[in-house]
Amino acid sequence: MCQYSSEDGFWNEWHLVHLGSRAVGGAGLVCTEAAAVTARGRISPWDAGIWKDGHVEMLARIVKFVRGQGAAAAIQLAHAGRKGSMYRPWEAGGMVPEGEGGWLQDAPSAVPFTETDPAPHALTIPEIHELVEEFRAAAVRALHAGFDMVEIHGAHGYLIHEFLSPLVNHREDEYGGSLENRMRFALEITRAVRAAWPEQLPLIFRVSATDWAEGGWNIDECVELARRLKELGVDLLDCSSGGAVGHAKIPVGPGYQVPFAERIRRETGLLTGAVGMITTPHQADAIIRNGQADLVLLAREYLRDPYFALHAARELHEKPEPPIQYARAF
Repeated sequence: MCQYSSEDGFWNEWHLVHLGSRAVGGAGLVCTEAAAVTARGRISPWDAGIWKDGHVEMLARIVKFVRGQGAAAAIQLAHAGRKGSMYRPWEAGGMVPEGEGGWLQDAPSAVPFTETDPAPHALTIPEIHELVEEFRAAAVRALHAGFDMVEIHGAHGYLIHEFLSPLVNHREDEYGGSLENRMRFALEITRAVRAAWPEQLPLIFRVSATDWAEGGWNIDECVELARRLKELGVDLLDCSSGGAVGHAKIPVGPGYQVPFAERIRRETGLLTGAVGMITTPHQADAIIRNGQADLVLLAREYLRDPYFALHAARELHEKPEPPIQYARAF
């Protein structure tokens, strides 16, 4: 969950406490918010990043604390594409002007997210190749920071997803048109990151399984992408949905995205993670017990309750394992 609390991409004490408290609360895996691989890849000017070596020092401090509590540490590598340069959610909506620290967004095609947004910059092929290299370099920095896992963010209408979706990608070159061409950017990034990321450390890919809109990216195409990602060494697919277009009709409800994780797992053999309105221990436990996914990933529920895992253990009649400093309360 993005915190919109950075300056020039630098992580700080807020992130240390925010992520560290989830590790103290018993989470098995603590994943950072989206870390932009370039300054222009941020959702907002206040987003965290990993586009320069100076970002590594504080990240290493965060990782050391998280791992010291017995949790694994993961980082999400991202580029916001045409959904970048935005004000923070609690501020005025819309884009931040270039004179106030904003920028012209990058995208596969010059198609804005909303009718009131300016058209983004359509990336050239050399620029696409440069971005693949930026993802690779970010993975190297993540390794230097000590992370156990890397997640490539290919969901929610951000840049990688924009290339996948025919509603956003109107290119007529080798990066647009056919499914093979629309997958090319995602696969090139994955190949580059996997080559830089040690084989024994897991690589996760986050995907929107459908655009929830006619003519858009869909679950059938996502199954094929999952097969290709598995061949490239991705260890788990984090199955979310939506975000590419504003007119999507999403049937939101508890566990509404779990069937995507279940189908991809069944048809490809790739491990999957389930996300989306998973809010109770019994709900999460049932997803794993029923073989619908291999991992449950929580976001907003962990904002509400940093100690969800400790509370879940008690509710599921397991023995909580709090830090020794907290043991007297359990």
